[in-house]
Amino acid sequence: MLHHFGIEIFVGGNLGKPLSDAAFLCLHANSIEDMIQVAVVEVSSYQLEIPTKYFSPSVAVILNLTPDHLERHKTLKNYAETKCRLFSHLKHNKLAILPVGNQYMEEAYSKYTDKCNLAWIEGNPGIKTNFGSKVATFSFPTTGIVTHLQLGDLKAIGAHNHSNAAVAAFSVLGLDVGIDCDFIKSTVGILSILPHRMQVVCIDAHGITWVDDSKATNVESTLTGLKGLKEHNAVVLLGGVAKALNDRESNGFEQLIDDLKHHKGVITFGSSGAMIQKTLCDGGLEVPCVRAMNLKQAVDIAKNMATYGDTILLSPGCASFDDFRNFEHRGEVFQELALLS
Repeated sequence: MLHHFGIEIFVGGNLGKPLSDAAFLCLHANSIEDMIQVAVVEVSSYQLEIPTKYFSPSVAVILNLTPDHLERHKTLKNYAETKCRLFSHLKHNKLAILPVGNQYMEEAYSKYTDKCNLAWIEGNPGIKTNFGSKVATFSFPTTGIVTHLQLGDLKAIGAHNHSNAAVAAFSVLGLDVGIDCDFIKSTVGILSILPHRMQVVCIDAHGITWVDDSKATNVESTLTGLKGLKEHNAVVLLGGVAKALNDRESNGFEQLIDDLKHHKGVITFGSSGAMIQKTLCDGGLEVPCVRAMNLKQAVDIAKNMATYGDTILLSPGCASFDDFRNFEHRGEVFQELALLS
């Protein structure tokens, strides 16, 4: 959105280029016009463990809190407190955006309530998205102004992508860089999602749609992706290295059963494949659930199961480190296999 309006931006942090590159670019800029105007930075909870006096975003967003990285943070309470360090140096004119209704997040944020303006994802003030009409309603904590953004032109699968686009637009408005909602409306149709996030790879010669959601490295992310495919008949690929779940007795995959029962079948693979298959079958999953040894075999089985009009979805719900360097590598391998089909 920012790039579309000619604003000089830097995108990086935990995602791609390190933030230090932005400082280097500013130091070596030939003129004010060449200076970075806005830095869009992803910050990991691991990075937020390091105390800092100077990191103070103009807009700080936490999209969600899921049972992830608990091998490090141990509990969701600790994880939430670490994430909320993002707000520790925000001042009164800065904007914090949080998901509504999460007890851990609200408790962790409470120590910063007097420091900045607060908006909620699916709350008021903040962002509310009507996924039926695909319209986001924005209410701003500083002014009380209410405005609307039509998201129907967004070229992405899944309600969560409409929510993410709405949060991105609200964040841009919160920067107060001279862009209003009417301007943002013109960008919605040209927005593209990042690779491996419900990315449509291709529609093959047999009429099967291939979707890469390799970034779904935990069960909650996979559940979000499945909810965005309610109108599709999918063969779903689950597997890799399942993550620790805060000392819970279950592994979490039983949460997927209600959404998976509307699809054509499930293929599990990787080091946790047998465990995932057992959890789903013991939980009453009635659609076919087949175990493969690896991703390639899972794709081969999925191709035989899918027919014209179906979708093959890689949304593993697991980390990738059993067979791949990272989730990007896993997604790239899946895309190569899809394009060979």
